[in-house]
Amino acid sequence: MTTRAEIARWPVQAQQELLTRLEAALQDKQRGKVPWLCDRPVCDGLPHSGRQGTHARTSQRPPGGDSWDTWLLLAGRGFGKTRTGAEWVWRMAKQYERGALIGPTAADTRDILVEGESGILACAPARFRPLYEPSKRRVTYPNGAIQTLYSADEPDRLRGPQHHYAWMDELAAWRRLKATWDMAQLGMRLGDHPRTCITTTPRPLPVIKELLKDPATNVVRGSTYDNLHNLAPTFRRAVVSKYEGTTLGRQELDAEVLDDMPGALVARSIIEAGRVDEAPGLELIVVGMDPAGTGAGDETGLIAAGRGTDGVDYVLRDVSKKMSPREAARRAWGLVDDVSADALVYEDNLGKQWVEQVLKDAWKELHGSTPHPPLRRVTATVGKKLRAQPVAMRYEQQRVRHVGVHGELEDQLATWIPEEDSASPDRIDAMVHAVTHLMKRDRARMVLASPHAVPQGRPA
Repeated sequence: MTTRAEIARWPVQAQQELLTRLEAALQDKQRGKVPWLCDRPVCDGLPHSGRQGTHARTSQRPPGGDSWDTWLLLAGRGFGKTRTGAEWVWRMAKQYERGALIGPTAADTRDILVEGESGILACAPARFRPLYEPSKRRVTYPNGAIQTLYSADEPDRLRGPQHHYAWMDELAAWRRLKATWDMAQLGMRLGDHPRTCITTTPRPLPVIKELLKDPATNVVRGSTYDNLHNLAPTFRRAVVSKYEGTTLGRQELDAEVLDDMPGALVARSIIEAGRVDEAPGLELIVVGMDPAGTGAGDETGLIAAGRGTDGVDYVLRDVSKKMSPREAARRAWGLVDDVSADALVYEDNLGKQWVEQVLKDAWKELHGSTPHPPLRRVTATVGKKLRAQPVAMRYEQQRVRHVGVHGELEDQLATWIPEEDSASPDRIDAMVHAVTHLMKRDRARMVLASPHAVPQGRPA
């Protein structure tokens, strides 16, 4: 048994690591942490003899046998995908030296896979909890095993490194899906049987469709309702009530892989056929903004698009989310800066006359007295369906293309049926504002809505 005097002679870092593990062990004990796996052949994850707390359901257990290379967990929101992946990946570190952790963005990989409430640091037991080193993009376990953090926004970081296994989270939300997937697969070459765990909400993307056909893929499907008893009432109100009974709910809650929907604004097959990894040279870049309405779940749509030298309009970025007016304005200008946009096009009707002033105030907070890029106000004079139709036609002609994957925008485009729902989603509206502005360059500014320019900064 190691004495205090011996510990006092240890290097400072070793003492700190010991203290961290002791604190983690105490937290585990205080939380009454329950072992994740039980020995029942079939289990719903609820407490039972030998397991006094919630634990893995049968569908959350790793597949047995040697016949699979990829464990594809297609599940609805709130199913427990992150916990399932984290519990699998720390156990893999007990057997193998090198692993990869890949999320949609660097922040997602850090905040969800590693530091999240159901991430690795929360799931690994105190005696085997890894040390997270953000500057090195890795977690290191007591046995020396290392898992490196990657982002699907930077596929080239996967060029070269080798791994025994990988955990890939929300594959369907990866913006540079094909490039990241290809680079990751080329690095799966250590050991006798490299394996991958994919935890994702489904979308009918080519990579997912190919995996579903691959005999070496072990597919597990799960629904939000499988884990409803563990979900907070606020989640049920915000997510389940939003999607339940809708076409999109079949994807987001029931984890169905949906193909083209008859009557939808744009077919998924059209979006997929036009997808590119990079845009060519761009002659004009704009940001479209659709401010949130009064509904509790409304988002502010923020989409960047550009007119290419080939005459095609490219959807570049989607940073839409639910936020306050001030946050939305700052986020809009942040997107303008990120893509070097020539103008910001925003909708200002239905009681949203505050938008222009909030945008100007936010610009001053961020850039002081520097002139802002031109603001272009759109006041709708026709219905949203009529405004969206010319843009939908450009999609069909392959004259609007997506740079990378924009999952939530694509879901809306492929599931919004104008004949059935007059209230178009915020992301679609923002995209329509941006692309319509680009189209006006070709049509001598034919008016679909009434733009009122605020002449500032450089021309657009």
